[in-house]
Amino acid sequence: MPSIGDIYKRFRQRLEGKERATYRLSSGETYFSGKRVGGMWDEIGELQFNFLVKNGLKPRHKLLDIGCGSLRGGVHFVRYLESGNYYGMDRDEMLLNAAREVELPRYGLSGKAASLVRRDDFDFSVFGAEFDYALAQSVFTHLPWNSIMRCLVNVERALQKDGRFYATFFEDKNGGCRIAPMTHAPGGVETYPDKDPFHYEFGVFEELSARVSLEVEYIGEWGHPRGQMMMVFTRPARG
Repeated sequence: MPSIGDIYKRFRQRLEGKERATYRLSSGETYFSGKRVGGMWDEIGELQFNFLVKNGLKPRHKLLDIGCGSLRGGVHFVRYLESGNYYGMDRDEMLLNAAREVELPRYGLSGKAASLVRRDDFDFSVFGAEFDYALAQSVFTHLPWNSIMRCLVNVERALQKDGRFYATFFEDKNGGCRIAPMTHAPGGVETYPDKDPFHYEFGVFEELSARVSLEVEYIGEWGHPRGQMMMVFTRPARG
């Protein structure tokens, strides 16, 4: 029986062999495969997958992918997880349609029972599941703090008691850009304290997590090509 590594290697070869094409969706909208949601389809998709597997994600686990888009990371997770264990939410119906009509079929994953829902209020109760892992890759980078608070409130309700929620953010390390833009390396992305894309001091997330009965740990650098940092939210241990 082939190992998980062998299976993933073959899947990656299939990904690399796919041409990035233009598709007409059933809605009549045009979808440019691999070029939406910030580009770097293969690089950032694989980065997300490898990171979560390294941090304990197993095929039996249920994963909530917040801001899943057209499944840049999702195609890897759907392939790896047991059928029915991938749950994705995004506010863009066109990208979810592209996931269903283009990306899942392209990679032979239509039969893996991925659950995809369009919402912009982070109401994860619609899935009727509790999650071992949750991920928000390049989501908080586009949200003001009050929307992040809404997300955290709903994540806390949806996580298993030992669940883990990983999220990325652009960091203002020393608080020197509270009223000014800053540029991140690598990638050269310019971010702002009061408009999209946002940057934050890590202390902001410590304050928000305390309000919703979560704990947050700073992870920092994880290889993101545009300089986003990683953190993880968990439920506090009960004495």
